[in-house]
Amino acid sequence: MQSIILIGKPNVGKSSLFNRMAKRRIAITSEISGTTRDTNKTEIHIGSKSAFIIDSGGLDESDELFKNVKKNTLKVAKESDIILYLVDGKLAPDEEDRRFFYSLKKLNKPLALVINKVDNKKDEERAWEFANFGVKEIFNISVTHNVGLDELYNWLEQFLNEASLIPDEEQDLEDFLEHYEAKQEVQFKEVDQNHIRVGIVGRVNVGKSSLLNALVKQERSVVSSIAGTTIDPVNETIIHQNKTIEFVDTAGIRKRGKIQGLERFALNRTEKILQNSQIALLVLDADEGFNELDERIAGLIAKYYLGVIIVLNKWDKSDLDFDKTVKELKLDRFKFLAHAPIVSVSALSGKRVHVILDKILQVFENFIQKIPTSKLNILIENATKAHPLPHDYGKLVKIYYAVQYDIAPPKIALIMNRPKALHFSYKRYLQNKIRKEFDFEGVPLIIASRKKGSKENDENG
Repeated sequence: MQSIILIGKPNVGKSSLFNRMAKRRIAITSEISGTTRDTNKTEIHIGSKSAFIIDSGGLDESDELFKNVKKNTLKVAKESDIILYLVDGKLAPDEEDRRFFYSLKKLNKPLALVINKVDNKKDEERAWEFANFGVKEIFNISVTHNVGLDELYNWLEQFLNEASLIPDEEQDLEDFLEHYEAKQEVQFKEVDQNHIRVGIVGRVNVGKSSLLNALVKQERSVVSSIAGTTIDPVNETIIHQNKTIEFVDTAGIRKRGKIQGLERFALNRTEKILQNSQIALLVLDADEGFNELDERIAGLIAKYYLGVIIVLNKWDKSDLDFDKTVKELKLDRFKFLAHAPIVSVSALSGKRVHVILDKILQVFENFIQKIPTSKLNILIENATKAHPLPHDYGKLVKIYYAVQYDIAPPKIALIMNRPKALHFSYKRYLQNKIRKEFDFEGVPLIIASRKKGSKENDENG
C-alpha cells in the first residue's frame, strides 16, 4: 500500500492533520514544540482508495536529539510515495523551511506545500508569501476548523492506486485470460440468480430494524429507541417477483470508544455479514443528519465490492432537500459510492419502502450483468478515439481489446501493451463511458489492466 508522509518543523500541526485524516485521535498533540519524535502510521481512506498516513517528528537541528529525529524523518520520506510539507500559516516563510522543502523536491516524488492555521483573511494574505517556494501544489488549510481539506484530498487521490483486487481474483483473472486467449471455454462464477442476499447496515438507531419489519411486513426485529437494541444478526426471507430476497438486519455500529460488551462482537459479525452479502442497504438517518461514522460504514461496503442502495430513513421528519442531499452524498461524503441509487423512506410508516424491493432486483441484475464482448470493444474503441490514451514517456499506449472476466460484481480486463501506464483518471473515464452505455447503477465496476499474453504481440512502443 502507498504511503503519505507529513513533514515540517515542530508545532506546525502535523499530528493534528494526521488525526484529522485518520478520523480518530492517534497522535498526541500539544503546544509544546517537538511532542512527536517517532513516526506514527495508520491506514486511511480517501474516496475509494486506501493509503498509509505517516506522522513524522519535526525537522529541527537545535540539539543532538532533534538532529536524530530529523535524520529518521528524512529516511522515512525517501521510502514514502507522497510528501506533504506543512508550514505554519501564522508565521512568515523562513529560509530554513525553504531549504528543507527544496531538499525534498530532489526526491522526485509528488510533493505539496500545505499551509496550516489559515483561519482568517489576514492569514490568507500572509499565505501568499509562500508562493516564492516555487511550487504549484499549495494548499491553505485549517485543521482546527476542518477547512481546505477537500482540495488536498482531491490532489492526493490522483496519485493513489485503485484498491487492489480481492487476493484470489488476481489468479482468477490470469486463469481466465490464459483460457480466453487460447480460445478455450471460460466460465464466470456461479451465481444463484433467484436468491439475493441483502445486508442491512448503518450506525445505531437509524431505523434498520424498523426497515426490516417494513420490508417483510411483520414484526421480525425488536424495535426500540435505545441505541444498540439489535446485537445478533436477524435473518428473514421473502419472495418478491419470483425472486427470493434474504435480509440480514445487522447490529448497529457505534464509534469505537462506545462499543461495549456484546456490541464489540456484533461489529465483527457485521463485517462477516457483508462478506457474505451481495447487496447492502446503507441506512442513514435523514432526521439526525450524517457524520464520519456513516462514511466509515460506507467504506466497508466499498471494501467488499457490494451492490449498494442508500436508504434515507425518517425522511418524513427531515427538513432536507432531496436533490441537495443527493449531491452532498454523491459528490462529497460518499464519492466512492457515487453509483448508488438513493431512496428516501419512512420505515415506521412504511412510506416508499416498496421502492427498495424493486430497486434491489434492478441492482442485482446489474450485479450479474454480462456485457457482450463485441459491444464492449466497440465502446472502448470509440472512447479511445474520442479521448486518446496519454503516452508513457513518449511511448505509445494501446488497448488491444477488452473482455469481461467475471460478474458479481462485474470485472473487465483491458489487454494492453503498457498496462502500468494506464492512469487512474483514464480508467475512471472508461468506467464512466461503460456505465453510461450499460446500466451499472448500484454496483462497483472493476477494471484491471493486463499485458497481452502472446509474446509475439507484446510491444515495447
